[in-house]
Amino acid sequence: MTAESVDEPTAEPTAEPTAKPVRARQRRFHPAWTVALVALIALIGAAGFRAAPGVLMVPLEEEFGWSTAELSLAVSINLLLYGLIAPFAAALMQRFGIRAVTVVALFVIGAGAALSVFVATPGQLILTWGVLIGLGTGSMALVFAATITDTWFATRRGLVSGVLTAGSATGQLIFLPVIAAAAEDVGWRGASLIIAGGALAVMPLVWIFLRNRPSDIGVARYGETTPTVAPAPVLRGTAWGAAKLALTTLREAARTKTFWALAIGFAICGATTNGLIGTHFIPSAHDHGMATTTAAGLLAVVGIFDIVGTVFSGWLTDRVNPRILLAAYYALRGVSLLFLPSLLSAEVQPSIIVFIVIYGLDWVATVPPTIALCREVFGDKGPLVFGWVFAAHQIGAGIASVLAGIVRDHTGQYTFAWFAAAGLCAVAALVSATIRRHPTPARARE
Repeated sequence: MTAESVDEPTAEPTAEPTAKPVRARQRRFHPAWTVALVALIALIGAAGFRAAPGVLMVPLEEEFGWSTAELSLAVSINLLLYGLIAPFAAALMQRFGIRAVTVVALFVIGAGAALSVFVATPGQLILTWGVLIGLGTGSMALVFAATITDTWFATRRGLVSGVLTAGSATGQLIFLPVIAAAAEDVGWRGASLIIAGGALAVMPLVWIFLRNRPSDIGVARYGETTPTVAPAPVLRGTAWGAAKLALTTLREAARTKTFWALAIGFAICGATTNGLIGTHFIPSAHDHGMATTTAAGLLAVVGIFDIVGTVFSGWLTDRVNPRILLAAYYALRGVSLLFLPSLLSAEVQPSIIVFIVIYGLDWVATVPPTIALCREVFGDKGPLVFGWVFAAHQIGAGIASVLAGIVRDHTGQYTFAWFAAAGLCAVAALVSATIRRHPTPARARE
């Protein structure tokens, strides 16, 4: 991925003193790795409350008597904002810097988590779970990972972006057993406060160690001896001007069939991950008699295999047509969902373990080939276009979250939701396989 479309300098590049690139080259431990580590910690911290709804839905339903559909609406708004805010967050990072936007996002997440302990109506839950947490986590979505990668690394971008991407999704799933155990020991309010504390605790770490660009501390990007970008570009304009760039990019991309093919496929990806499995797997397993902590543990295993699947998918994307990869991933996911209703039971059987492993390997494996296609078609604007494609991902997740809750309320089970999701995966596989080839723009090539 390239940094130009996310952080476009408006000033003319100026030459760096020759000593700085040499110093960066001689460092045994480049500060870019510190920035990447802090970014990973911040992404994991932001993922904490995004993991909470799936675990806390049952305690909230039992305490307040709210329907699954009412609870799912708050989750749906969270998922929608998580995606829709991402392109604008990238523009704000361009205007105000990565560090400031990240600190504010963590504060909003912590505030939303802390205030949730006072909810007494579904509307208040929508405000905390939905609006505040959605805005905060959306500002630290995959575009944040892309910005860190492209700003600080000239080489090993695939490795870094793969780890950060997997860290975001995996952090959400790994938190599940922790939140489930806390909810049982100290109640759902105590679990919410633990998450709030975690998000707020990361803020000083980000403020101290996360820098906006390598030139802020007088080094080149990792892997280069002379800077290839302006060392300290002067940012001009207003926040609205940066947001206007995101909207202009959307308008241009929406004129192409490829954008809509990628958006449709990624919307289905979101529907079948965050929207269904991430939100409703634990309640569905609970319907079959499985303990909440056990179901949360299974989703944590999904997170573990997600790391392997995402990194391996990035490796394959450099070697295999990304259209084929997307079609294969969606098809495999659809087949898995067809079998899920027959696999759920009160006890953990080997068959459900197989499902968990397959779903884990496939969870965000779609991200590297989708990014590659955005770069192939849209060149330097690929990262911002991917931001909008990711927004479609979360729109699909939000819609699926609500619809699955309605299905559960009206039928008493999730079976029809799983089957419908399997059918959508078949559509995504077909659409992805038929994306036509485009010549790679010269500036998009590494």
